[in-house]
Amino acid sequence: MKIIFAGTPEFAVPSLQALLDANYEVCAVYTQPDRPAGRGRHEQFSPVKELALKYDIPVIQPLTLKTEEDLALLQAFNADLMVVVAYGMILTEAVLNTPRLGCINVHGSLLPRWRGAAPIQRSLMAGDEKTGVTIMKIVRKLDAGDMLHKEDYVIGATDTASVLHDKLAELGALGLSKVLKEMEKGPVPAEVQDESLVTYAEKLTKAEAELDWQQSAQQLALKVRGLNAWPVAQTVYQGNVLRIWQAEALDGDLDLEPGTISSVNKTIDVATGQGILRLLEVQLPGGKRISTQAFLNAHSVDGVKLG
Repeated sequence: MKIIFAGTPEFAVPSLQALLDANYEVCAVYTQPDRPAGRGRHEQFSPVKELALKYDIPVIQPLTLKTEEDLALLQAFNADLMVVVAYGMILTEAVLNTPRLGCINVHGSLLPRWRGAAPIQRSLMAGDEKTGVTIMKIVRKLDAGDMLHKEDYVIGATDTASVLHDKLAELGALGLSKVLKEMEKGPVPAEVQDESLVTYAEKLTKAEAELDWQQSAQQLALKVRGLNAWPVAQTVYQGNVLRIWQAEALDGDLDLEPGTISSVNKTIDVATGQGILRLLEVQLPGGKRISTQAFLNAHSVDGVKLG
């Protein structure tokens, strides 16, 4: 099977690697254009491009995939299938119709729940008990194509979005491999998505990082997990932004105003609208991520109001 792969971030790398390990003919890799990154603002290759170059696969980086030249090049590869994993570009009808078998996508949720840009983070923040990946046909409507296969994952009590990202990336590669094996035998049965069950995973913004201490400890703990590793939950501590990388919700109440710290047990326990949020790992500007025990060695926090 002759395959075009389209993907950009680290999430897509295991899927591309699975294709290469299975000796599929990956005739081209499409990925986002190189963009400045880091303090030096140097042009940086996407993780998918770096892998493709190791295998001497042609790398195509169009700005839109909408010009006649872009479409002609895509057609010239004469691919059987296009596999898309977090490519970051909406595909036109002409592109979708170019490969003989169409285009399929690896999506990081159990569709139809969490269509959209941030399914991994939104599933955590919503308190979902399980998530997974869906391999689906691509249609013009966002993440609305018929489903070919799912891989489930039960969310662990301490899983963060960064942990879940890595687990689902591997599950995506596994599910993709299963679907391709079935496609080699013939048409794969597909399940139409139930539109009444659709939820949307809006793109994350930095503005969401600020914690509202009027919320419950459970809500805040889920938010901390969902925003790790970007943009990272934060609050204000004595005039400085305090990033909160890990925290856990505790039962009970502190009889303090929400946002107020109690450290009588040599922990950083924060009063909330309901319950207690115990901070476990924090970071001040210019500093490293440290445990709250290390933070307490340098700061007296009992009674301090956050936010």
